[in-house]
Amino acid sequence: MTGHQALALSLFTAFVSITLAITVWAGRGRRSSEEFFSGGRLFSPLENGFAISGDYLSAGSFLGVSGLIALYGYDGVLYLVGFFVAWLGVLMLVAELVRNCGRFTLADVLSARMGERPVRIAAGISSITVAVLYLVAQLVGAGSLVSLLLDGEAAHARTWTVGGVGALMVFYVVFGGMRATTWIQVVKGALLLGGSAVLTAMVLAHFHGDVSALLRAAAHGSGHGAAYLRPGLKYGGSPLARLDFVSLGLALVLGTAGLPHILVRFYTVPTARAARRSVVWAVALIGAFYLMTMVLGFGAAALVGSGAVRASNAAGNTAVPLLALSLGGGAGSTGGTVLFAVVGSVAFATILAVVAGLTLASSASVAHDLYGSLRRGHGGPSNTPDAREVAVARLAAVAIGAVAIGLTLYAQALNVAVVVGVAFAVAASANLPVLLLTLFWRRFTTRGAVWSVYGGLVPSVALVVFSPVVSGGPGAIFPRLDFAWFPLQNPGIVSIPLGFLVGWLGTVLSPVPADPGRYAEVEVRSLTGAGAA
Repeated sequence: MTGHQALALSLFTAFVSITLAITVWAGRGRRSSEEFFSGGRLFSPLENGFAISGDYLSAGSFLGVSGLIALYGYDGVLYLVGFFVAWLGVLMLVAELVRNCGRFTLADVLSARMGERPVRIAAGISSITVAVLYLVAQLVGAGSLVSLLLDGEAAHARTWTVGGVGALMVFYVVFGGMRATTWIQVVKGALLLGGSAVLTAMVLAHFHGDVSALLRAAAHGSGHGAAYLRPGLKYGGSPLARLDFVSLGLALVLGTAGLPHILVRFYTVPTARAARRSVVWAVALIGAFYLMTMVLGFGAAALVGSGAVRASNAAGNTAVPLLALSLGGGAGSTGGTVLFAVVGSVAFATILAVVAGLTLASSASVAHDLYGSLRRGHGGPSNTPDAREVAVARLAAVAIGAVAIGLTLYAQALNVAVVVGVAFAVAASANLPVLLLTLFWRRFTTRGAVWSVYGGLVPSVALVVFSPVVSGGPGAIFPRLDFAWFPLQNPGIVSIPLGFLVGWLGTVLSPVPADPGRYAEVEVRSLTGAGAA
């Protein structure tokens, strides 16, 4: 084992030890569902803002987007624009309203004015699907990091890494719940922002603060010359590629407000005002990080070279670790060893924290929405006892972790940001339309809500299955097969309008009209907080 491998593993082990200690501390004596799913609603806006940014700034941002910028320049930067602009919608449209209307999950908001059982089942299935797709992206990033750490040796190490990260995320959720997950996110957010700031400062210092010099060097290192800094390197080759970019942009901008692990964050603060202030903090932190990510992507192209990044990982997921190695003095140098190890451990911390938040959100949907609905449907009590609900959530965390690990083993060749984009498309297609229509359309009915969820979820997943992401190309999950009749990598341009359209159609065809009294109650509650949990 080389020096940078040993040091990276030591730092990663130290972080895991700290997070395990946090989990044990946070999980002591806390058994209620409110403690498990929302941390007792005791977090401050600053703490929750760090936790939100920690949940949002995933391997897709730190590894995937920086890699896309290193490989494709301007077109890679467009990912950052979409990721960041999405938060304006979250801030203005959903943060306070969701906090006022819900208790633990998205389904709480919908069931406030709809038939509870069918809506909860639909929203639960949708939330689990989005979370599993997002989990796959994080675990792919973990596998890419380990492959680089071991210099491409022992390919089976990826499998063990994916399994190990999955086991850790299950432990965090099962034993620590929301309180432990939040504090892990806070620690991880501070590490990620601090590490990115150090690397950004080193890149700018290398070019004496001259951003123009950095961009010229990046264009030269990319092998594409001036085309690297112009639109079209990835999405401009044909009208179809441009359409794919529009589809991706819609998914990124609209998907954030439908991500289940982001929505549950609004329930961890005591008031709707605190939820809004949390988002303000998150926007500031996320904006700063994405500015730094842009510098890191261009820095990787300039100092490492796009060819070297692609040779290390065809999807570009290892651009930032390679940049750290170069900034520290290169392979074999002490500085390079230390910097590479630090960046590798921060990236692992990022992955661990995000997968914990995703697993918690999806297990909450299983226990609070699916299990609770089924009990009510079979003559059970109207409210599932706290202890039983928490126990089901813990079992669900194990099952969801196993499913995500199994899927990840088939998706190792994908760019992390591409998989995240698919998850955003599913969230924007299935969750966002039903959320907005519930909050803002007086005539919206239970049938419309159920149709909206499935009308966005089923087409988005089906189109991904029959897209180039799964088959038909060297970067697909099954490169030797070709059943990709849908030509776009991201289905958002088709599936997002379908979610709204089918919701409208279900409402128009519904035999039971909307209850104006329940809508008025939700409207007052969402705007004023009266009666909020």
